[in-house]
Amino acid sequence: MREGSESFVASQRASFEDFYMKDYQAVVGLAYALSGSRWLAEDLAQEAFLAAHRNWPRVSAYEQPGAWVRRVVVNLSVSAFRRRMVEAKTLMRLGVGERRGLPELPPEDAEFWDAVRSLPRRQSQAVALHYLEDLPVAEVATILDMAPGTVKKHLFDGRRELARRLRTEEDEA
Repeated sequence: MREGSESFVASQRASFEDFYMKDYQAVVGLAYALSGSRWLAEDLAQEAFLAAHRNWPRVSAYEQPGAWVRRVVVNLSVSAFRRRMVEAKTLMRLGVGERRGLPELPPEDAEFWDAVRSLPRRQSQAVALHYLEDLPVAEVATILDMAPGTVKKHLFDGRRELARRLRTEEDEA
């Protein structure tokens, strides 16, 4: 690589980093307003910024690169919404006409599952899918439409909170 091109690459990298730092919070806010999910919003924003980074020479030449990233977030959120709607319709179609009883959770586990349901929504979903359904992290991530690292974080936080709550309740008894 020639000396002049090295400085060009460095300035492009600095330019993207500045752009990212300046616009990230606002883009996540937009994604959250569109998706209703903080975690999905962060994923959508990261995908949009990743697309901008991959195409930075072209995107940085736009008059408003932030508008381009926001348009990507809007498109991604529409795609995510459509995907969830198709999944919901499919689940409803598969369940029509079938009357199945709900699976019974063992009565001795009632306190545990009450504690799981009291966790924040995404933590309780991750815990239930991982432990009740015995699904690997990658499959939980697919179901919840989030990154595997995010699932791991929810599982970690959920286990820590469950341990705290259940230990506290045992101590009080």
